[in-house]
Amino acid sequence: MKKLLSLLVIAVMALAMVGCSGNSAGGETKTAVINVYTRDASSGTREAFEGAIGLEEGELTSNVSEVSSNGDMATKVGADENGIGYVSLTTNFEANNIKPLSFEGVAPSNETVLDGTYKMQRPFMYVTRASGDYASEDLEQLTAAFVAYITESEEGLSVIESAGGIVDYTNAKPWAEIAVSYPVLNQDNSALTIRTCGSTSVEKCISAALEAFQPLAGNVNYAMNQTGSSDGQARVLGDEKDGANAAEIGFASRAFKEEEDVSGAMASGEFCKDAVVAVVNANNALENITASQLHDIYAGSVTDFGDLK
Repeated sequence: MKKLLSLLVIAVMALAMVGCSGNSAGGETKTAVINVYTRDASSGTREAFEGAIGLEEGELTSNVSEVSSNGDMATKVGADENGIGYVSLTTNFEANNIKPLSFEGVAPSNETVLDGTYKMQRPFMYVTRASGDYASEDLEQLTAAFVAYITESEEGLSVIESAGGIVDYTNAKPWAEIAVSYPVLNQDNSALTIRTCGSTSVEKCISAALEAFQPLAGNVNYAMNQTGSSDGQARVLGDEKDGANAAEIGFASRAFKEEEDVSGAMASGEFCKDAVVAVVNANNALENITASQLHDIYAGSVTDFGDLK
């Protein structure tokens, strides 16, 4: 009888230990060691995220996994029930098995970014090559037309918005009114290619815009090589503008830095806004997180979901 009671006690203890590990989809946040994910140092998303949570240089915990892109972040956290990371609002959360968290009690959305209540936001910026520094005059005009499409036209802004970008239609015009300024659009441009580079976070928006623009621009080709915001200016105006990874338009998911001189560009500016969103695995019960909690997780002073208060 004593042996049977001992076995029952052991079984109950084992079940209790299992119940205290991991996070439940049922709504109760349970004990689980947090696996922290961050972007590489060249990422504009990382810069915006760390700024929003007050993480200073040198504070980042050494117990962190670095990922290479927005898509890589979504994939890694989606495959890790104890993972936490951050992605662009343009990310397909459901497809990647991740849950977007409210930040300081405010859910990330187009509306909360535009009204300013969601604080973890940043601009999506573009910069082009300098006037006269294109393979041909036609390619220069096509690049200018594409910039006008994504920044001035109702149709282009709608495409950006449909892909998750947050846009302002205040001064938008029908594309037909804008297109007349670019006669190059009326010829066959299938031998030309617009190349883009820079931020990976803009990829969904810009891919959708280029696809929509292509039949409007004489079937011009496009090639995207998004590797990080720090490459945006460098590959159109900087040291790499004539290298193997040169491009016509560079993008950054943050404001261009003082050392990233864009004054010589044919055009540069903001084409939409975006939110940076803290995410966990879809099975995690967590719904909201604060800047202080994220700071402590990324600084390494909070290492368990059960310690979030």
